[in-house]
Amino acid sequence: MSALSDKERIRYSRHLMLKEVGLEGQQILKTAHIAVVGAGGLGSPALLYLAAAGVGKLTLVDNDNVELSNLQRQILYKVNHLGQAKTQAASKVLASLNNQISIEPICQRLDEKNLADVLQGADIVLDCSDNFATRYLINRYCLAHTIPLISAAAIATQGQLMCFDFRNSDSPCYGCVFPQTDDQPVLNCDNAGVISPLLGVMGSMQSLLAVNILLGHKTGSEFIQFDGLTLQQLRFTPHKDSECAECKKQA
Repeated sequence: MSALSDKERIRYSRHLMLKEVGLEGQQILKTAHIAVVGAGGLGSPALLYLAAAGVGKLTLVDNDNVELSNLQRQILYKVNHLGQAKTQAASKVLASLNNQISIEPICQRLDEKNLADVLQGADIVLDCSDNFATRYLINRYCLAHTIPLISAAAIATQGQLMCFDFRNSDSPCYGCVFPQTDDQPVLNCDNAGVISPLLGVMGSMQSLLAVNILLGHKTGSEFIQFDGLTLQQLRFTPHKDSECAECKKQA
């Protein structure tokens, strides 16, 4: 296990104080690799906290450029980043936050052709995308490779957080919860709006859940519905659907 340098011991001193993390836990984080698909409203807080926490390698995948309308909720970016590729701008910000981790920016749209190369070696994948096609694609890969998947969504004032722990053969998948249909809804932030801090809540929860999985504090699958107006949470344990088309593909 990789030792911590003196600078790292100072940087992560508040982690080292915790029995839930400690030296061994911080070393686990240092050697971990998390892939984050989507560097927008959800990916921004998730990436910032994963970098700050000392996750050793972060792969960030996004093919968009920074636009003025992004700045309402995508906290990685500043006015001087307008027009830049999100992966380029995000990499600079994350490196300025923590120059002791490895950051791999991939300015591509995830598809069947690049999926395996992009997500190869990841211990956990965070789905911070905003469309069903990408979500099903990520789900299929993680299911096939038994990689924990943490997916989130935020529309208007409502948020969702889902953990699919594919290390467990009985785990449900994204398709079990949201079966793929020909008339999949196309609501997203662009056409339905979203209250800004809700993205921060859901993205931060994704990063916290990822850290807890790496440290062994969390196993199993979970679904959380979060109301951004009342701050109430509804928690469910999703179950595997014997008729799920996605699961049957891997059988």
